[in-house]
Amino acid sequence: MRKFVVVTGGVISGLGKGVVAASIGLLFKLSGYRVTLQKIDPYVNLDAGTMNPYEHGEVFVTADGKETDLDIGRYERFLNESLSAANYITTGQVYWNVIRQERAGAFLGKTVQVIPHITNEIKRLINLPIEREEAEIGVIEVGGTVGDIESLPFLEALRQLKDELPREDTFFIHVTLLPYLKGTDEIKTKPTQHSVKELRAIGLQPDAIIARCDRPLPPAVKQKIALFCDVTTENIIDDPELPSIYEAPSMLKSQGLDRRIAEGLNLSAREAAIGQWEGLVERIRTPSRRVRIGIVGKYVELKDAYMSITSALLHAGAALDTHVDLEWISAARLTAEECADGGSEAPLSELDGLLIPGGFGDRGIEGKVRAVKYARTMGIPFFGICLGLQCAVIEFARARLGLIAANSAEFDPHTPDPVIGLLENQRTIVEKGGTMRLGGYEAILREGTISRSCYSAERVMERHRHRYEFNPAYRQRFERAGMSVAATSPDDSLVEIVELKDHPWFVVVQFHPEFQSRFLSPHPLFRGFVKACLDHESSLPSS
Repeated sequence: MRKFVVVTGGVISGLGKGVVAASIGLLFKLSGYRVTLQKIDPYVNLDAGTMNPYEHGEVFVTADGKETDLDIGRYERFLNESLSAANYITTGQVYWNVIRQERAGAFLGKTVQVIPHITNEIKRLINLPIEREEAEIGVIEVGGTVGDIESLPFLEALRQLKDELPREDTFFIHVTLLPYLKGTDEIKTKPTQHSVKELRAIGLQPDAIIARCDRPLPPAVKQKIALFCDVTTENIIDDPELPSIYEAPSMLKSQGLDRRIAEGLNLSAREAAIGQWEGLVERIRTPSRRVRIGIVGKYVELKDAYMSITSALLHAGAALDTHVDLEWISAARLTAEECADGGSEAPLSELDGLLIPGGFGDRGIEGKVRAVKYARTMGIPFFGICLGLQCAVIEFARARLGLIAANSAEFDPHTPDPVIGLLENQRTIVEKGGTMRLGGYEAILREGTISRSCYSAERVMERHRHRYEFNPAYRQRFERAGMSVAATSPDDSLVEIVELKDHPWFVVVQFHPEFQSRFLSPHPLFRGFVKACLDHESSLPSS
């Protein structure tokens, strides 16, 4: 069996197609089906690796080292499974593959065209994950908006796929916006009608419409959409704004979307075992405790740049029946006075924990270094990730080793003490895209460390995305001064985790643990960090 559910979007972008696709995948997985999810991004980049977070949100890295759109991370968090490079397609990737075939002589004598050569390659890539994973249902999200010139080859390939397969093997869902006009007290359906018209002009008819609106849809509105868009009224689904995206599966299930899809795909009716999921959602709604954690970052104006971080904190909080209040702190604007030892200035003084996430470039570095010093000297639980580790190492070298000019070779190529240096195999690399240390690598955890107690394991596999590392030439000096190496690569050449000995909870990692945190299985380090923040909050005197 091989079935496809295709999620397209209309009117505007950013309507939540990824949440809809992830929710559908979850419901069918919890119904006992083997499911895979795939994202199609119509941009010409080969992958998301070289994009500025302000333009496209965070870059998510799969276990096999593919730099992808943030929706792949959402899929993993919902499905509680690891996906691969095969679950992510871009226009650049499609054309790159076809052009390489043309150069190799695969089409000798033929004029290479969008139809059939580009569309054939798209269909091959669409089938790839469902074949590799032996899945029964493939849920495909088409990025962008219907009507965009970039998405036309993908929609044409899906039209061909629909015609090549039996009718009951495909189900098309269109996500649209229904704006509400306050002046006339009306919900307007015309944008949805025009969007469906665009889709039908391509040769695709939606089987269901998911309507985003800031209020419930009256029956008359659903009937109007059904009439003009040729979709049954039962397949017009409300999609209101929700307090948490993790409420979306239950919301869609309550309206029978999973049942309607199953009927359209001629699948046997099965009830999704969603009890554990809904139990965690209830903990998000009514937590018994709260902690306040500061995120000191470079891209704090755009929360999507740290989506996996915020999700991992939410997962850990739900598991501990705790709401995590996030305080977003711009590293570039963090002054020395706000980070002074013993100071009571906002924004750091009332935090239960501090986290510094990954990033690139030197903007805001000194602010992050100041935040590390504050957490270290004030005994506040601290979690540093990738660049967070590098800032922690720089701060410790300056304050405790007396290396006042210590820095990363990325920020200061002429520093006399490059405590963070470029990986040896990175020195001759010129191209930027896809050339960092990417994907899953094994780490060996030392006994008696905080990290080992969090993982309850000696060996772990974690995902990386960086070029610069802890400089091993300084390792012994750091360890003698109280910053201990808690985990290394299997050959002991690369430092993966560093901890402070004389601190309640100070853990910094070179990898990105947030990429492996799931709603149903929070990452052990994030769970340990939130637990340490809870302990810190409990130790404070009551006001």
